[in-house]
Amino acid sequence: MSYQVPEPKIFACTQSIELGKKIAASYGAELGKIQFSRYSDGEFQPSFEESIRGTRIFIIGSTNPSSENLMEMLLMLDAAKRASARHITAVMPYFGWARQDRKDKPRVPIAAKLVAKMLETAGATRIITMDLHADQIQGFFEKPVDHLFASTLFLPYLKGLNLDNLCIASPDMGGSKRAYAYSKALECDVVICYKQRAKANVISHMELIGDVQGKNVILVDDMVDTAGTLTKAADLMMERGAESVRAVTTHGLLSGNAYEKIEKSKLTELIITDSIPIDHKQNKIKVLSCADLFADVMHRVHHNTSISSKFLM
Repeated sequence: MSYQVPEPKIFACTQSIELGKKIAASYGAELGKIQFSRYSDGEFQPSFEESIRGTRIFIIGSTNPSSENLMEMLLMLDAAKRASARHITAVMPYFGWARQDRKDKPRVPIAAKLVAKMLETAGATRIITMDLHADQIQGFFEKPVDHLFASTLFLPYLKGLNLDNLCIASPDMGGSKRAYAYSKALECDVVICYKQRAKANVISHMELIGDVQGKNVILVDDMVDTAGTLTKAADLMMERGAESVRAVTTHGLLSGNAYEKIEKSKLTELIITDSIPIDHKQNKIKVLSCADLFADVMHRVHHNTSISSKFLM
């Protein structure tokens, strides 16, 4: 008797329900049923409300702080492992805690490494994520990691703007590799901002390396948190004679007074994905959905076909 591989089942953590529904619809499936029980002290317990024995399951959930989002993913992975799922893939559009990828001073943790080990211990047999803060985080895992690039979404959008005198900019030295990749795809120049921080999320000084006079500038980064770097860079470039400044960032954390900073800044537009749900809409913020990208990759993973065409850079 031949064994038929069952169709995968797709589930979502609570903070990624909307994105999970979009991914499931694009995949051609329905989101699986999960029930969350909560105790009065804040403890919670997820429960799969359908059999997952012997199946491949995808659990969709970004793990941005608060830590409850990470804990929810870990508990769901553990529940799936104990329910005898055949393959358990953690689909993490945003991999949280990734900024702590090394010891940049004494007596601090390497949180990204810790999170990787926790996910594997909890039961993840594969990770699918997008635009990690540092590429080397893939090496923290002993399980396969499919690291997708949001350039798959951004490049067609940027080309559709038909901007003249285009220039790609990196808001810091660390993002120069990403900026050069975009400049190669769009066949344009690159400029780089050099910044110094007084402390986390606080910039003390910023300088521009390169000429933006008369250029339509595209700032490229992996995430926007307080929006301090992007807005300061945009204002600096407009002062140096740029025609316009747009920003392309994969993950819109948008914490603190980020929305207010963006509204008051000289940014023409901020383009982000829906890897993290945003609190409210704003005229300057354009959201491109990553649902089709993840659904396509999940389908290829399940059917053991190549996903290399999704790696534009």
